[in-house]
Amino acid sequence: ENEPLLRSDYKARTQKELPVLMRWFPRDQLEKALGDVPKAAYLDIILYSRDQINKEREARGDTSGQDETAPWGIVSIKPTDFDYETPMQPITMMRNALGKDQGGSGVSLENSKYQEAVEFWSNHATVGE
Repeated sequence: ENEPLLRSDYKARTQKELPVLMRWFPRDQLEKALGDVPKAAYLDIILYSRDQINKEREARGDTSGQDETAPWGIVSIKPTDFDYETPMQPITMMRNALGKDQGGSGVSLENSKYQEAVEFWSNHATVGE
């Protein structure tokens, strides 16, 4: 019933990253169709080690944050209604498999995890602006 509201577009998180195909439900359209959009029951906090953050910044030529000493950094906060860790979105896995200079983390794509993510995200989408 909400599929007609689903949107997609090519987006980059920063100017130094390649745009990738994203899909989401626009919050304002959901509110018009369904009323209030419920708040997420949980937050999934994604952390990267300081070493990984520094490697990615260096690959992009980003000199900000060089004085940071915290051992971990928050790279994403994902609201969710699931009380378990959901699979990473397939496009995020693909982006991560890119070189660090393209906005990826350099982590190889694992076929089984990718297939699990496709199965999950074929039936789910995020809420965005």
